[in-house]
Amino acid sequence: QVQLVESGGGLVQPGGSLRLSCAASGSIFRINAMGWYRQAPGKQRELVAAITSGGDTNYADSVKGRFTISRDNAKNTVNLQMLSLKPEDTAVYYCNARGLTTSLLSYDSWGQGTQVTVSS
Repeated sequence: QVQLVESGGGLVQPGGSLRLSCAASGSIFRINAMGWYRQAPGKQRELVAAITSGGDTNYADSVKGRFTISRDNAKNTVNLQMLSLKPEDTAVYYCNARGLTTSLLSYDSWGQGTQVTVSS
């Protein structure tokens, strides 16, 4: 009922930057929180950054000071600006959104994932 489409992944050298974008569509009544998670090979999916509708943010310690999450509530989009990328940032990045549908049912939706590879 709520679909998320990500874009912006790719290959970048260490120290480089990338910007991920995610657009939500469908039967959206409200989006309470949007966020980015990542999963590296052989590891569990982990929270990278999240933002509420009010603009409160939460970051993983490993990305604080390097990544910035932002959100456009009117467009139902969330972005992740990633600076000073490190090889350990290599992972598949997933967009997540939680809220209520137009039927007032809760949803917890995920995007298909976008690959970020940091390598020289």
